[in-house]
Amino acid sequence: MADRVRVLSIDGGGIRGIIPAIVLAELEARAQKPVAALFDLIAGTSTGGIIALALARPGEDGGPAWSAATLVELYEQEGPAIFSRPLGHQIRTIRGLIDEKYPSDGLDAALERYLGESRLSEALTDVLVTAYETERRRPFFFKSAAARTEPGRDFAMAAAARATAAAPTYFEPALVQAGDSADYFSLVDGGVFATNPAMCAFAEVRRHHPDAEVVLLSLGTGQLTRPLPYADVKDWGLVEWARPILDVVFDGVSDTVDYQLDQLLGQSRYWRLQVALDGGASDDLDNAGAENLRRLRLKGEELVADSRRELDAALAAIV
Repeated sequence: MADRVRVLSIDGGGIRGIIPAIVLAELEARAQKPVAALFDLIAGTSTGGIIALALARPGEDGGPAWSAATLVELYEQEGPAIFSRPLGHQIRTIRGLIDEKYPSDGLDAALERYLGESRLSEALTDVLVTAYETERRRPFFFKSAAARTEPGRDFAMAAAARATAAAPTYFEPALVQAGDSADYFSLVDGGVFATNPAMCAFAEVRRHHPDAEVVLLSLGTGQLTRPLPYADVKDWGLVEWARPILDVVFDGVSDTVDYQLDQLLGQSRYWRLQVALDGGASDDLDNAGAENLRRLRLKGEELVADSRRELDAALAAIV
């Protein structure tokens, strides 16, 4: 039984995933070890799930296929293609009003490049990735630990990433086959219930290691600061609330989990690194313009600079 279990949790947030990627690049540089060697479990939702899977994917030499610094480039290089809408798609969907806002071609291509044919059972450290099953109406978890003992749970990493990234209204739900059977799962972004998956990760550890000491580093993708003034929202209906309500739910859930874990673990075993999205950095999930990517990178660097004490403490507990 493990005496200490080291957990990393990465929030959802679309293109804003560049912020935790920058923090993890700093962590790897300080520790001189890959993230997969620093943590016993990496949990992620949406963009955080993609990061978790990519960092745990094995490379040809047996080590990780990707460094955190390389994943920063994923956002800068792949982001514009992922959040791209051809004119024909805009016309067909009435700019996302009657169908998903984006075709999945760019996302699928990026996931194929970064995750390839790797499967959950091959993960270099345990991963937990969230999704929501729309037909069975329940949370769904991709788990590498389950994949190693149950062949039917050994999904392709790319399939898990596609499911956790299927934010409602942004991308079409993912249809994932259940092993070799004819059964399937209809999955959307786990952010609808766990945009901050840290509590899911904590529960998973407690289930398997009830007596272990848990140390947990939780990385946000930027604290929302854009107000929703009463004068505006008081007359909003279904159409006006459709996308803003996702931000409200995602942000509220994330902050609630932070409060819960702070109470349960305390400041000596739990660290939450988050930065306010001010100074012109957009809180949109899909603003992959060059200027916003530059501002988000600056926010990630600001978070690193302002969190040196927390990073030192987390590393001391982890290494």
